[in-house]
Amino acid sequence: MGRPNVVLICVDEWRGDCLGAEGHPYVQTPHLDELAGKGTRFRHAYSATPTCVPARVALFTGQSQERHGRVGYQEGIPFDKAHPVSLQGEFRKAGYQTQAIGKMHVYPERSRAGFDDVVLHDGFLHAARAEHKLNFKYFDDYVPWLRRQPGVSADEEYFDHGAGCNSTVARPWDKAERLHPTSWTGSQAVEWLYRRDPTVPFFLYLSFHRPHPPYDPPAWAMDMYLDLPAFKRRLGDWEHHYESVRTNGFHQLAFGTLSEAVIHRARAGYYGLMTQVDFRLMRFFEALNEFGLARDTVIAFTADHGEMLGDHDFYRKGVGYEGSARVPFIVAPAPSDSDAVRGAVVDEVVELRDLMPTLLDLAGVPVPDSCDGRSLVPFLRDDTSSKSAGAAPAERWREWLHGEHVYFGQSLQWVTDGHVKYLWASEWGTEELFDLDADPGELHNLAPLPEHAELLALWKGRLVQDLTGREEGFVRDGELVTGAPVTNILAHTRALLDA
Repeated sequence: MGRPNVVLICVDEWRGDCLGAEGHPYVQTPHLDELAGKGTRFRHAYSATPTCVPARVALFTGQSQERHGRVGYQEGIPFDKAHPVSLQGEFRKAGYQTQAIGKMHVYPERSRAGFDDVVLHDGFLHAARAEHKLNFKYFDDYVPWLRRQPGVSADEEYFDHGAGCNSTVARPWDKAERLHPTSWTGSQAVEWLYRRDPTVPFFLYLSFHRPHPPYDPPAWAMDMYLDLPAFKRRLGDWEHHYESVRTNGFHQLAFGTLSEAVIHRARAGYYGLMTQVDFRLMRFFEALNEFGLARDTVIAFTADHGEMLGDHDFYRKGVGYEGSARVPFIVAPAPSDSDAVRGAVVDEVVELRDLMPTLLDLAGVPVPDSCDGRSLVPFLRDDTSSKSAGAAPAERWREWLHGEHVYFGQSLQWVTDGHVKYLWASEWGTEELFDLDADPGELHNLAPLPEHAELLALWKGRLVQDLTGREEGFVRDGELVTGAPVTNILAHTRALLDA
């Protein structure tokens, strides 16, 4: 086999449990389930900094937040200056044609960030930038295209229907389905196959803005989920830690309660967007077959972060709980790769940073020293198939993962191996400890219970180990210290600007 083509599919705000292959009771994702059967699914995959900007930096650089410096959501940091070595740049150096289609969320918005070309749709995220004066042509390709379509007004926006970009309000898409951003992104990918250079392999980053709000799937997709059982509020014994940030009834809330009717429709919209993406991916997969490319193409699928969707009264992302931080993660080696494992499920804890070294490794491209993610290829080949579900390697591949995010005026810190999780809030000093095997819903906080003191000490010690030496001052004399100012917490990212 020669050098394979590589497709990295990234979706926005897709929970790790929302795949049919994961056993979700409602969400229908037949084509992604089939992709998992053709490759390997990692059931304990996380986004260590679970919002759009820092997560995509991890994806593009193969680095942990300790190394890439993005410990929270911050706009305005020039990507190329801060991160000169990237996944797409390494493929380009190796002679690959590199193309991005869809969401990038880098700055400047029109930066190619190492790609040969970008066809861009970030959503409405940058529309309020003063220097752009709401001119979409500066930072988007989809909306100008939409405005050129028959029957569409010259000042159309994609959420004129009233469902917002960070809202729980849900309604069906109000235009022809072919005009939906998901349809546009999928169609652009198929059209690009006609324009690619057939003399070299390609790396395609196919990035869908959905199922991030607006929750506006086509009517058929929303209808699939409107008859679900009523939403059941799931509360643990620890949510009182967040009472100071509760905003009940706000449609763009981060923590609080909403009416059952609003949540019910939000779920239908969210799940409907997932099924719509799945169906659009089927069309792209078929196009790879039609062009004779499927046999020699690696396909990976993941998300930048999840969505709490009402779990524990949380919405959106940014926290270390499973709904927010756990992501889908599938890697399917090229069908022509005779040594590849098919249909495996891996139990080790992995992170977005691991995709860059994995995809480069599968393509035979050297992995740069700047990566601190690890190649997952040993899990994708027959010689290590014993590491799949039901068996454990003699030595743990990664003992634990450290995640964090600046949120609610502090740093929310967590460590996990996918089986146990410890969380600590830097300003409040609150702690949670969960046995994820016995309590996957994170309902029961073991931290205050004397019988779990030894387990608490182990996992707190692991977080202390990860934070020792950090300039924020999280650790002093081997103990966690509360009250580090947010200005210090963001020092990692400031250093990137000064470099």
